[in-house]
This record gives sequence, structure tokens and C-alpha cells, in this order.
Amino acid sequence: MAEIVCICGSLKFADEMVAVNRELSLAGVIVVAPGDFGAELTDEQKVALGELHLRKIDLADRVLVVNPGGYLGESTRREIAYAEAVGKPVSFTG
Repeated sequence: MAEIVCICGSLKFADEMVAVNRELSLAGVIVVAPGDFGAELTDEQKVALGELHLRKIDLADRVLVVNPGGYLGESTRREIAYAEAVGKPVSFTG
């Protein structure tokens, strides 16, 4: 069965996340990633999508944080803490 990886990270690194998604997908990995729906989202929608991303972490075998330069924003730190709390291995692209 194919490994499932959840990509986490700031949407300011959307291009980098797309590149990682492509690389993993071409290697036969199932990738779940944050949705990037632009700035038109309400605060309520942002909260709902944040909770949805935690469910994506639940589905994954492991989490890969895309964090060029080591950057970790508040939402990403929350996702890392959640992944660790539920026992998912977490690695970083740095």
C-alpha cells in the first residue's frame, strides 16, 4: 500500500509545496496538502479549513513540513504539535 504524506507549511511557500507534492507523487506517495483558496476567505472559513487540515494529518502516515529557511508560522506550529500528539512522525524540508 502506498505511503500517505501530509504536507504542512505556510501558504507563502505554495510554490515549494507544489514542488514537494510533485516529487512525492511521482515517487508513488499519496499526498494530502493544504488547500490554497486565496485571500477571499472569511475568518470562519479559515478556521474550518484549519480543522480540516488536522483531519488530513489523521489520515497520513507521516507529516512533511515545507519550511524554507526554517520558517514556522503559528498555524504550522499548531499542526506540528497536533501531529506529534497523535503520534505521527514529522520531518522538515528546511
